[in-house]
Amino acid sequence: MPQHYPFSAVLGCETDALDDMGLALVLTTISPEIGGVLVRGEKGTAKSTTVRALAAVLPPIDVYAGDRFSVDPADPAATSPDGPFGTETETIVRPVRLVELPVGATEDRVLGSLHLERALSHGKVEYEPGLLARAHRGILYVDEVNLLHDHLVDLLLDAAAMGQVTVERDGVSVEHAARFVLIGTMNPEEGELRPQLLDRFGLTVEVAAPREPALRAEVVRRRMAYDADPVAFTARYRDADRALTERVETARERLAKVRLTESALMKIAEVCATFEVDGLRADIVTARTAVAHAAWEGRDEVTRADIRRAALLALPHRRRRNPFDAPGLDDDLLDQVLGGDDELPPEPPEGPAPDEPQSPPEDDTPDQAQAAGPRDEAGEGDSDQAPTDDTLAETPAESDVEQPMTPPAGTEAGSTVRATAPYRPRLLKVHGLGEGAAGRRSRALASTGRRVGARLPDGPTGSLHLVETLLAAAGKQSSRGRTTGRVELRNEDLRVAVREGREANLVLFCVDASGSMAARKRMSQVKTAILSLLLDAYRRRDKVGLVTFRGAEATVALPPTRSVDIAAARLDEVPAGGRTPLAEGLLEAARVLTRERMRDPRLRPLLVLVTDGRATGGKDAVARSQQAAEYVAGLGVTTVVIDGESGPLRLGLALRLAELLRAEHLPVAEVSAEALAGTVRSRTQKGAA
Repeated sequence: MPQHYPFSAVLGCETDALDDMGLALVLTTISPEIGGVLVRGEKGTAKSTTVRALAAVLPPIDVYAGDRFSVDPADPAATSPDGPFGTETETIVRPVRLVELPVGATEDRVLGSLHLERALSHGKVEYEPGLLARAHRGILYVDEVNLLHDHLVDLLLDAAAMGQVTVERDGVSVEHAARFVLIGTMNPEEGELRPQLLDRFGLTVEVAAPREPALRAEVVRRRMAYDADPVAFTARYRDADRALTERVETARERLAKVRLTESALMKIAEVCATFEVDGLRADIVTARTAVAHAAWEGRDEVTRADIRRAALLALPHRRRRNPFDAPGLDDDLLDQVLGGDDELPPEPPEGPAPDEPQSPPEDDTPDQAQAAGPRDEAGEGDSDQAPTDDTLAETPAESDVEQPMTPPAGTEAGSTVRATAPYRPRLLKVHGLGEGAAGRRSRALASTGRRVGARLPDGPTGSLHLVETLLAAAGKQSSRGRTTGRVELRNEDLRVAVREGREANLVLFCVDASGSMAARKRMSQVKTAILSLLLDAYRRRDKVGLVTFRGAEATVALPPTRSVDIAAARLDEVPAGGRTPLAEGLLEAARVLTRERMRDPRLRPLLVLVTDGRATGGKDAVARSQQAAEYVAGLGVTTVVIDGESGPLRLGLALRLAELLRAEHLPVAEVSAEALAGTVRSRTQKGAA
């Protein structure tokens, strides 16, 4: 049996205190109804090592011998598709399973499906259990959960919430229990989960590598000792792990005895209301977590300390925030709402006493805290944003007459202009039919979607295409000696469905940041359009990259990544000014696209070129730009030219550039979906007239 890194060693919990990650994992195993844990952190912070070590410290479970669904023999209401089991059925004790769900798993692999080979070979309809069945009463671990397709994440979270799975497909009708602890890990630099999916995880923790040299040295020392002799290293921490196991068992037994008083429940509701979380899931999860924390600490009643720890784990990812804001919680505001004393006030009397109104202490007044918090935040936001909109509207630089910005003598400093509020953009798609990772942008062959054909299977399970299977077998019946009776099916006749869905793409922005684009109104409009497209890419699970060109060169401001947050931050920092090296920008974009194609041939790119079409940088700038455009066109990349030119006097250079690139030409004012709808309505009205 392979040695796993000890849980107590990776968390350093020879002491009595656990860090946020260790505590969240322990609490959700004490009370699985909390709803699992999402661990966010930079690469190399032992996220996966910690999760894999967790299973070893959990108490073992009893199961029936030969039961693939791991029902609890002590639960008379538990049923298994492999049952029924009687009192004489042999039971065994086994460790808790840690089931890992690969990012590229299909829905059949997760839910289970008809075992096609046995159906054809033996004529029996048999269900092949999926990963959810295997994870029952254990841990289901998804590494890089932010890269998992949304419909699979929804499926997992629904199963975790309901505690069971119902499969109705391919002639199979099965229902089985699926109660597991769902744990996901992710690196935010690779992209975020949608807020709706974040909310479905019970707890969320942020992890980072320690900055203290002594702690870093201790981590290295332990890892090297483990690699040198895993058996001896694990033995050193066996007592600490055993103590954790016993404490988890004790907390589980105590859980039902912990009292959540009315005062504690009201305090939880006040905290959730103060932080303006949507819905009531936050209140429920916080209450369950506080009860589990009290049981873990050996208390019979929930205290303020339990509520505080629960809120810090259950609320950061649920507060209202902008799409590109990182999850977080204001500790000072939380302490202000909770008050200073650990003990909660006694239970209120049964009847109100209107003749004796009492004013709560200032620190315990949630209304004042709530009013102070949002008012301060709004005030800061207004002070930052008001000059951006109102002041710029009055400056001559916003006129439609475009003037290059003149930097100080001896420098080429640019002006930085921020985007305004994003809007819903029109959908930009890659031409053709791809086979990339599941997403929401372009047409592609996928595991979900409408059925468009059939193919030979590449595994024992799949979505059977019955008609194509029968057609494949029908032409071979005479060679098999059958002229009447039932159709004889063999393995080579099997066909599974080919489905058309949507894929994610690489959206590479190539942005002209030269002086001709530097008029403040124009650059603000351009950045707002790009920010809107970035937000759209975030929702459609795309990778994004950013190339800018100004002065004498082009720069890869952001290599392709799934972190749209970083792209939005880099966009804000892009200055404008100087000449327009259009050829350099196109060639740099071509180099980025070529590298990405080599890394992942299935990932289809969408090049979004934002420019007014001018070329003024370097010798023979116009001729070189035309050659670069023809080169990019030869790559066969779907390209959209967003024309940043505005005003009554237009040269139409971006339109000519789009023709050379064989690209779609799109004025920046028409990036908005509402602008597109208005254009369609106008054309319809003209046609009717």
